[in-house]
Amino acid sequence: MTKVFSVNFWETVARLILRNKILILVLVALATIFLGYQWKNMRFTYTEANLLPDEHEVNNTYNAFLEKFGEEGNLIILGVKDSTLFTVEKLNAWNNLSREFGSYEEIETVVSLGNLQKLVKNNKIQRFDIQPFIKDSLASIKQVEILQEELFEKYPFYDNFLFNKKTKTVRTALYLDKAIVNKPARKDFIVDILIPKVRDFEQMHDLDVRVSGMPYIRTLNSQNIIDEIGVFISLALFVTSLIFFFFFRSYRATFISMIVVLIGVAWTFGILGLLKYEITVLTALIPPLIIVIGIPNCIFLINKYQHEVKKHGNKVKSLQRVITKIGNATLMTNVTTASGFATFIITDSKLLTEFGIVASLSILAIFILCLLIIPIIYSFMPHPKDKHLEHLNRRWVNGFVDWMERMVKHHKIAIYITAVILLTASLIGINKIEISGSLIEDMPKKAEFYHDIRFFESEFNGIMPLEIMVDTKRKKGVMKISTLKRMNELQELIEETPELSKPISIVELVKYAKQAYYNGNPKYYQLPTTQENSFILSYVKNSSSDVRLLKNFVDSTGQYARITTFMKDIGTDKMERIEENLQNKINKAFPKDKYEVTMTGKALVFQKGTKYLVNNLVLSLSLAIFLISIFMAYMFRSFRMIVVSLIPNLLPLLITAGLMGYLGVPIKPSTILVFSIAFGISVDDTIHFLAKYRQELQANNWKIRKSVYAALRETGVSMFYTSIVLFFGFSVFTISSFGGTVALGALVSATLLFAMLANLLLLPSLLLSLERSIANKETLKEPNFKIIPEEEDQTKSEV
Repeated sequence: MTKVFSVNFWETVARLILRNKILILVLVALATIFLGYQWKNMRFTYTEANLLPDEHEVNNTYNAFLEKFGEEGNLIILGVKDSTLFTVEKLNAWNNLSREFGSYEEIETVVSLGNLQKLVKNNKIQRFDIQPFIKDSLASIKQVEILQEELFEKYPFYDNFLFNKKTKTVRTALYLDKAIVNKPARKDFIVDILIPKVRDFEQMHDLDVRVSGMPYIRTLNSQNIIDEIGVFISLALFVTSLIFFFFFRSYRATFISMIVVLIGVAWTFGILGLLKYEITVLTALIPPLIIVIGIPNCIFLINKYQHEVKKHGNKVKSLQRVITKIGNATLMTNVTTASGFATFIITDSKLLTEFGIVASLSILAIFILCLLIIPIIYSFMPHPKDKHLEHLNRRWVNGFVDWMERMVKHHKIAIYITAVILLTASLIGINKIEISGSLIEDMPKKAEFYHDIRFFESEFNGIMPLEIMVDTKRKKGVMKISTLKRMNELQELIEETPELSKPISIVELVKYAKQAYYNGNPKYYQLPTTQENSFILSYVKNSSSDVRLLKNFVDSTGQYARITTFMKDIGTDKMERIEENLQNKINKAFPKDKYEVTMTGKALVFQKGTKYLVNNLVLSLSLAIFLISIFMAYMFRSFRMIVVSLIPNLLPLLITAGLMGYLGVPIKPSTILVFSIAFGISVDDTIHFLAKYRQELQANNWKIRKSVYAALRETGVSMFYTSIVLFFGFSVFTISSFGGTVALGALVSATLLFAMLANLLLLPSLLLSLERSIANKETLKEPNFKIIPEEEDQTKSEV
């Protein structure tokens, strides 16, 4: 009953499409205009990718920190490592540049050599006064030398924050207004003001200024994403159209296909706008993906149309059969591909959920567009000429099909041995895979801002903030000397850790206050004793508000304190060891009944997010396999056929995972996508092959060998065409400047190539070897619906 309904359904669909051509084209045009109007809602992301669910414990800890101390990723750093900086002219110019930045409303605070203050003890009124290191400007080289001596030798508070006394590297800290850190105004300031002013300064004074900090990195990284979208779309169109034309040797077929996928791209952007999703490093991949995935649909439909025309010469009948005979097959293949992407929805990660929703909807949309537009456009066109059908008899294609048939017929043992060797090697390689939770690993290695990140890592031990929040559980508990000593113990461990920068906290300020109390003697840069603490703090309390820097490191109640350090770009394993060492120290130094100490910061959140995604990878991939198995079960109604069909699709995934281990490609957010995407796409070939195989079994009275070879000849060409398009289409992503995108493109391309060979060699071999155990009327029952309906004249259909 279902089978009859399926055939009747597609015949009805074919009649509706071919009898309402103008109406359908008008509806497609209106839908395109509507979705095009939604482009106005598109916006690019201005925040880091949060890979964790919103209510995850790590996110809750981070948000609790932000509530107490505000946005922590608002620091932009300017740095210079050049001995010529310490001349009157250049140092004055450097200080003037810092003051100029301080005049912009987007900048909350500037800390630089030009506005640096020192605490000076005032015994008369028992308070600390502030005095500038530099009054107005420097007038002589002697003043420059005195400034260097004072800074580098007498004031350890500023060492490794504003300068590195060993290398004489100097930097200026610009604190962005926290209100604009995650808004478009951040980009406007950095792109339109900061970068041009720095460039002008470099040219005018012949100094190499390094710029970094999370707002700066995020802005330029987002700009790279924007720039690459156009490149990917253009290159994907060029590569796929070139391959398409090479196969079909038809300008009009190529042009029609390009029009269809471009409309699909427009719909994808419209879906992004309609759902009001941000364009991230992942959603930016979807438009070129739609081109790469949409072209195989065009290949199957146009190839079938030309086969039909060549067979009986009736154009109308050919178009009707394109819809009725390819409709089910292309629907199923697009549903399985969409399912591979849709599995990311269950990860609870906003980034991946949005990617999965938009990608799966776009894939279904491109299927609908192909099924509607291609038959309608061809119905208006003249009968295909002989030159348009020449590719159907191309010798090299027939040669490839002959080679496949020979391999399956005479070299099954060699195919099995090769598969076992690859499987064994892959399992060994999988054990070598590492996990990476680096924020900057995937950033463009050739970009100037990436080299600046490395510069600040070498000079100041990193720019990625790691925050430790101390809750003393009582008001004004931070300033107790016992708390300060415990914090100092933890800071000593941080200073001993090579991957972390010198920590900044209230502890450093209290040490500085003691040094000032003892008339600036650097040997007193240490925590005061219990006796000293009370009267030194009384000096601080009597001081002007400008001296009270406590608000940046202690909350208004005095209950919470923060310790800020910056981290190098390190692997997940190192990060976990550092986190464990710090946690052990925290547990030892801070009794849990008196203190609650938490670690957070963008770097830690990202690392935890990566680990979370890896743990969900198995779930996501398992769901993809489960969903696709259900489709296969519904189509073939045979458990054994499900098992046989999964083998040639799981083996390529294992091979790819093994390659990642051997090549040192870590598991990270970008490479995690590979497996579900590749599995969803590669199973399409299996569906086409098995659908044709089942039809051949019935047509050939259950003669297995004859049916396998016939299915191989019928589907081999289209499978080869589509696999080549997908291989080169995904290879487009390897030109990206983002390491993760490169890895994604290369790994999916490799997986699909392995999958093609597995489906054309291993799958037929398995069917031949298992023979009667899976290919009989009892085991391989009548399907619920015909994926490829029989020819009306009982001749062989072609896919």
